[in-house]
Amino acid sequence: MEFLCYHRDRPDSVALRHQLVEEHWSYMDRYAEELIARGPTFDDDIPTGSVHIVDLPDPAAARAFAFDEPNYQAGVYRDVLLRRWRNLLGRTMWEFPGGETARNHYLVLGLGTGQPADLTPPPDRDELIAYGPLLSDDGVTWLGTAVLLRAPDEKAARAVLTPERYADIEVHRWTFGGRPS
Repeated sequence: MEFLCYHRDRPDSVALRHQLVEEHWSYMDRYAEELIARGPTFDDDIPTGSVHIVDLPDPAAARAFAFDEPNYQAGVYRDVLLRRWRNLLGRTMWEFPGGETARNHYLVLGLGTGQPADLTPPPDRDELIAYGPLLSDDGVTWLGTAVLLRAPDEKAARAVLTPERYADIEVHRWTFGGRPS
């Protein structure tokens, strides 16, 4: 089962985040085989959160992954969005043909209920890093759509989703994460 976990930082938690960077990476190293995508979100080069898309056995394992994370345990994060997710591209971020060095990567979260929307990736997949629906724990109820992509700007990133089908669409600058090599 695939899950999207988005930890949102507390205000003024940057120093604590930096203190815990090795603990965070060591924790994520334990999930290296299960990770589909990962990386921080930013606002003006200040971290605002962390995205992890991970393949785990069940919702209980996903909750343990999200809430045992060292930054969460230490209070870096103010909240956690944890949802089942379906990998409609069938690849990891490391298989993205555009590579990780390019700039202008975004996380787009379309949050909604009711009639599912955007269940098929757009025809031009070259800019998509990860794409899939957000689902209830049982995988039945559609709760939105999550996308990682490369786009020229925030407006173009937002346009990947059908705006009128969502209660809210969030767009966050994002970058490929992981331990520097």
